[in-house]
Amino acid sequence: MPKKILILYAHPAQDQSEVNVQMFAKALNIEHVTCVDLYAEYPQHDINVELEQERLRQHDVVIFLFPLYWYSTPAILKDWMDLVLEYNFAYGKQGKVLEGKVLLPVISAGGAEVAYQEDGYNHFSIRELLRPLEQTANFCFMQFIAPFILFGARTAVEEGRLSDHLRRWHTLLQALIDDRVNIDKAKDLEHLSVDFEGILQ
Repeated sequence: MPKKILILYAHPAQDQSEVNVQMFAKALNIEHVTCVDLYAEYPQHDINVELEQERLRQHDVVIFLFPLYWYSTPAILKDWMDLVLEYNFAYGKQGKVLEGKVLLPVISAGGAEVAYQEDGYNHFSIRELLRPLEQTANFCFMQFIAPFILFGARTAVEEGRLSDHLRRWHTLLQALIDDRVNIDKAKDLEHLSVDFEGILQ
């Protein structure tokens, strides 16, 4: 049986997006994928908790699709987590609804990969910067896997790198649907670009 994927897309300035908006569009017509544009659906941040919790119940893989904003998620995605991941739903003695589901961050970052290391401009690796998301997944009994990321996103179009990234994005989504991603391997990588083909079964 195919896995069902929920994509929660958070981009507050889509008119300026060259990467995320195309990634979201690429996923819209893939069977077994549900795409939710959080800023479009909740322009006032009035998140429908019951609806979002039901969406989580119905899907096996949850993807956060966003540009890295100040080393974190855009505001609405944090609001979504604060409100939707309630006690006795996502955590607590009765909160096992998300147990075993996969959480995958899919990110664009303006800087080059070399900037995201101890001696780089940002001083921390991308995996270290995502520790809060990883611990959120752990706390909710989910399986956190390494992020799928496009570094140097600001110049990806002019450098001709976006088309290959979109191809890999489609391949990853289809592999998740077909349950052909080695989750154990994907958990341990710094990011999925390190050994993309190696995680596919």
